[in-house]
Amino acid sequence: MRVLLVEDDLRFATALTSGLRRGGYSVDLVTTAADVPPEPTCDLVLLDLGLPDGDGIEVCRMLRQRSDVGIIILTARGREPDRVAGLRCGADDYVVKPFGFAELFARIEAVLRRARNRPAGVRAVGRVRLDLDRHSAHIGSEPLALTRKEFALLARLMSEPGLVVRREHLFTDVWHTSWQGTSRTLDAHVTSLRSKIGSAAQIETVRGVGYRIVARS
Repeated sequence: MRVLLVEDDLRFATALTSGLRRGGYSVDLVTTAADVPPEPTCDLVLLDLGLPDGDGIEVCRMLRQRSDVGIIILTARGREPDRVAGLRCGADDYVVKPFGFAELFARIEAVLRRARNRPAGVRAVGRVRLDLDRHSAHIGSEPLALTRKEFALLARLMSEPGLVVRREHLFTDVWHTSWQGTSRTLDAHVTSLRSKIGSAAQIETVRGVGYRIVARS
Protein backbone atom coordinates (compact mmCIF):
# COMPACT_ATOMS: atom_id res chain seq x y z
CA MET A 1 0.00 0.00 0.00
CA ARG A 2 1.28 3.48 -0.93
CA VAL A 3 0.91 6.35 1.51
CA LEU A 4 1.39 10.03 0.73
CA LEU A 5 2.50 11.86 3.89
CA VAL A 6 1.92 15.64 3.86
CA GLU A 7 3.93 17.00 6.80
CA ASP A 8 6.33 19.94 7.14
CA ASP A 9 7.85 18.92 10.50
CA LEU A 10 10.79 16.91 9.17
CA ARG A 11 11.68 15.37 12.52
CA PHE A 12 8.15 14.08 13.00
CA ALA A 13 7.87 13.07 9.34
CA THR A 14 11.11 11.05 9.52
CA ALA A 15 9.94 9.12 12.58
CA LEU A 16 6.49 8.54 11.10
CA THR A 17 7.90 7.43 7.73
CA SER A 18 10.21 4.96 9.45
CA GLY A 19 7.35 3.47 11.46
CA LEU A 20 5.05 3.21 8.45
CA ARG A 21 7.72 1.47 6.39
CA ARG A 22 8.32 -1.01 9.21
CA GLY A 23 4.60 -1.66 9.07
CA GLY A 24 4.84 -2.57 5.37
CA TYR A 25 3.73 0.70 3.78
CA SER A 26 5.49 2.54 0.96
CA VAL A 27 5.72 6.24 1.87
CA ASP A 28 6.16 9.38 -0.23
CA LEU A 29 6.70 12.67 1.64
CA VAL A 30 5.76 16.20 0.62
CA THR A 31 6.16 19.19 2.91
CA THR A 32 3.95 21.88 1.34
CA ALA A 33 0.39 22.22 0.11
CA ALA A 34 1.68 23.15 -3.35
CA ASP A 35 3.39 19.76 -3.68
CA VAL A 36 0.22 17.75 -3.07
CA PRO A 37 -1.00 16.27 -6.39
CA PRO A 38 -4.73 16.97 -6.91
CA GLU A 39 -5.32 13.40 -8.10
CA PRO A 40 -2.85 11.26 -6.14
CA THR A 41 -2.10 7.69 -7.23
CA CYS A 42 -1.53 6.45 -3.68
CA ASP A 43 -3.94 4.41 -1.53
CA LEU A 44 -4.01 6.84 1.40
CA VAL A 45 -3.09 10.43 2.28
CA LEU A 46 -1.91 11.33 5.79
CA LEU A 47 -2.42 15.08 5.99
CA ASP A 48 -1.16 17.65 8.48
CA LEU A 49 -3.24 20.82 8.77
CA GLY A 50 -0.53 23.35 9.65
CA LEU A 51 1.36 23.62 6.38
CA PRO A 52 3.75 26.51 5.62
CA ASP A 53 1.96 27.65 2.46
CA GLY A 54 -1.68 26.91 3.22
CA ASP A 55 -4.28 25.29 5.42
CA GLY A 56 -4.60 21.51 5.24
CA ILE A 57 -8.39 21.90 5.33
CA GLU A 58 -8.28 23.42 1.86
CA VAL A 59 -5.91 20.69 0.68
CA CYS A 60 -8.34 18.08 1.98
CA ARG A 61 -11.27 19.76 0.25
CA MET A 62 -9.32 19.91 -3.03
CA LEU A 63 -8.38 16.23 -2.81
CA ARG A 64 -11.93 15.15 -2.09
CA GLN A 65 -13.29 17.12 -5.03
CA ARG A 66 -10.86 15.40 -7.39
CA SER A 67 -10.32 11.93 -5.91
CA ASP A 68 -11.76 9.10 -3.80
CA VAL A 69 -8.41 8.47 -2.10
CA GLY A 70 -8.53 7.73 1.63
CA ILE A 71 -7.60 10.76 3.77
CA ILE A 72 -6.60 10.77 7.44
CA ILE A 73 -5.84 14.12 9.03
CA LEU A 74 -2.93 14.04 11.52
CA THR A 75 -2.77 17.25 13.53
CA ALA A 76 -2.19 18.85 16.91
CA ARG A 77 -5.54 20.67 16.58
CA GLY A 78 -7.73 18.74 18.98
CA ARG A 79 -10.68 21.07 19.57
CA GLU A 80 -14.11 19.85 18.54
CA PRO A 81 -14.64 22.62 15.91
CA ASP A 82 -11.36 21.59 14.27
CA ARG A 83 -12.39 17.92 14.21
CA VAL A 84 -15.77 18.81 12.74
CA ALA A 85 -14.19 21.00 10.06
CA GLY A 86 -11.74 18.24 9.14
CA LEU A 87 -14.42 15.60 8.74
CA ARG A 88 -16.77 17.92 6.88
CA CYS A 89 -14.12 18.83 4.32
CA GLY A 90 -13.91 15.18 3.27
CA ALA A 91 -11.44 13.41 5.57
CA ASP A 92 -12.17 9.77 6.39
CA ASP A 93 -10.65 10.07 9.87
CA TYR A 94 -9.09 12.64 12.19
CA VAL A 95 -6.20 11.76 14.52
CA VAL A 96 -4.81 14.16 17.11
CA LYS A 97 -1.08 14.25 17.85
CA PRO A 98 0.53 12.66 19.77
CA PHE A 99 -0.65 9.16 18.90
CA GLY A 100 0.75 5.64 18.96
CA PHE A 101 1.54 3.51 15.92
CA ALA A 102 -0.88 0.80 17.03
CA GLU A 103 -3.77 3.29 16.93
CA LEU A 104 -2.61 4.79 13.63
CA PHE A 105 -2.29 1.39 11.94
CA ALA A 106 -5.78 0.42 13.17
CA ARG A 107 -7.23 3.62 11.74
CA ILE A 108 -5.41 3.17 8.43
CA GLU A 109 -6.70 -0.40 8.15
CA ALA A 110 -10.25 0.78 8.87
CA VAL A 111 -10.12 3.46 6.15
CA LEU A 112 -8.64 1.06 3.59
CA ARG A 113 -11.18 -1.60 4.53
CA ARG A 114 -14.06 0.81 3.86
CA ALA A 115 -12.51 1.65 0.49
CA ARG A 116 -12.26 -2.04 -0.41
CA ASN A 117 -15.89 -2.55 0.57
CA ARG A 118 -17.16 0.00 -1.93
CA PRO A 119 -19.96 -1.55 -4.02
CA ALA A 120 -18.48 -3.78 -6.71
CA GLY A 121 -20.51 -2.03 -9.38
CA VAL A 122 -18.76 1.31 -8.83
CA ARG A 123 -15.32 2.05 -10.29
CA ALA A 124 -13.37 5.27 -10.00
CA VAL A 125 -10.05 6.51 -11.38
CA GLY A 126 -9.16 10.16 -11.01
CA ARG A 127 -12.41 12.08 -11.52
CA VAL A 128 -13.95 9.39 -13.76
CA ARG A 129 -16.61 7.20 -12.15
CA LEU A 130 -18.52 4.30 -13.63
CA ASP A 131 -21.62 2.69 -12.16
CA LEU A 132 -21.78 -0.71 -13.82
CA ASP A 133 -25.21 -1.54 -12.42
CA ARG A 134 -26.79 1.64 -13.81
CA HIS A 135 -24.53 1.72 -16.89
CA SER A 136 -23.72 5.36 -16.19
CA ALA A 137 -20.50 7.34 -16.38
CA HIS A 138 -19.58 10.66 -14.78
CA ILE A 139 -16.67 13.08 -14.57
CA GLY A 140 -17.15 14.51 -11.12
CA SER A 141 -20.87 15.29 -11.05
CA GLU A 142 -21.18 15.77 -14.81
CA PRO A 143 -22.60 12.91 -16.95
CA LEU A 144 -20.20 11.40 -19.48
CA ALA A 145 -21.75 10.24 -22.76
CA LEU A 146 -20.21 6.99 -24.00
CA THR A 147 -21.12 4.44 -26.64
CA ARG A 148 -21.66 0.87 -25.46
CA LYS A 149 -18.21 -0.23 -26.64
CA GLU A 150 -16.55 2.85 -25.12
CA PHE A 151 -18.24 2.10 -21.80
CA ALA A 152 -17.17 -1.56 -21.93
CA LEU A 153 -13.60 -0.63 -22.84
CA LEU A 154 -13.36 1.98 -20.09
CA ALA A 155 -14.85 -0.45 -17.55
CA ARG A 156 -12.26 -3.08 -18.49
CA LEU A 157 -9.37 -0.63 -18.12
CA MET A 158 -10.77 0.64 -14.81
CA SER A 159 -11.06 -2.90 -13.46
CA GLU A 160 -7.26 -2.82 -13.04
CA PRO A 161 -6.26 0.83 -12.57
CA GLY A 162 -2.57 1.45 -12.98
CA LEU A 163 -1.95 -1.96 -14.54
CA VAL A 164 -1.39 -2.66 -18.23
CA VAL A 165 -4.24 -4.52 -19.92
CA ARG A 166 -2.94 -6.37 -22.96
CA ARG A 167 -4.46 -5.67 -26.36
CA GLU A 168 -5.52 -9.28 -26.85
CA HIS A 169 -7.32 -9.25 -23.50
CA LEU A 170 -9.20 -6.09 -24.48
CA PHE A 171 -10.33 -7.67 -27.74
CA THR A 172 -11.44 -10.80 -25.91
CA ASP A 173 -13.24 -9.01 -23.09
CA VAL A 174 -14.77 -6.09 -25.00
CA TRP A 175 -15.26 -7.38 -28.53
CA HIS A 176 -15.53 -11.06 -27.52
CA THR A 177 -13.11 -12.13 -30.21
CA SER A 178 -9.44 -13.08 -30.43
CA TRP A 179 -9.13 -11.49 -33.90
CA GLN A 180 -7.41 -8.12 -33.66
CA GLY A 181 -8.00 -7.16 -37.28
CA THR A 182 -6.28 -4.43 -39.22
CA SER A 183 -8.78 -1.59 -38.80
CA ARG A 184 -7.22 -0.31 -35.57
CA THR A 185 -10.64 -0.53 -33.93
CA LEU A 186 -9.18 -0.61 -30.44
CA ASP A 187 -6.90 2.37 -31.04
CA ALA A 188 -9.79 4.39 -32.46
CA HIS A 189 -11.91 3.70 -29.39
CA VAL A 190 -9.03 4.65 -27.08
CA THR A 191 -8.57 7.91 -28.99
CA SER A 192 -12.27 8.68 -28.61
CA LEU A 193 -12.17 7.90 -24.87
CA ARG A 194 -9.15 10.14 -24.37
CA SER A 195 -10.99 12.98 -26.06
CA LYS A 196 -14.09 12.50 -23.91
CA ILE A 197 -12.45 12.11 -20.49
CA GLY A 198 -9.92 14.89 -21.08
CA SER A 199 -7.87 15.62 -17.96
CA ALA A 200 -10.14 13.62 -15.63
CA ALA A 201 -7.90 10.55 -16.04
CA GLN A 202 -5.13 9.41 -18.35
CA ILE A 203 -5.11 6.39 -20.66
CA GLU A 204 -1.48 5.51 -21.31
CA THR A 205 -0.17 3.49 -24.24
CA VAL A 206 2.39 0.78 -23.52
CA ARG A 207 3.76 0.24 -26.98
CA GLY A 208 3.40 -3.28 -28.32
CA VAL A 209 1.57 -4.42 -25.16
CA GLY A 210 -1.64 -2.56 -24.39
CA TYR A 211 -3.13 0.28 -22.36
CA ARG A 212 -3.53 1.33 -18.74
CA ILE A 213 -5.61 4.01 -17.04
CA VAL A 214 -4.25 6.17 -14.22
CA ALA A 215 -5.23 9.33 -12.37
CA ARG A 216 -3.36 12.32 -13.75
CA SER A 217 -0.46 13.51 -11.57
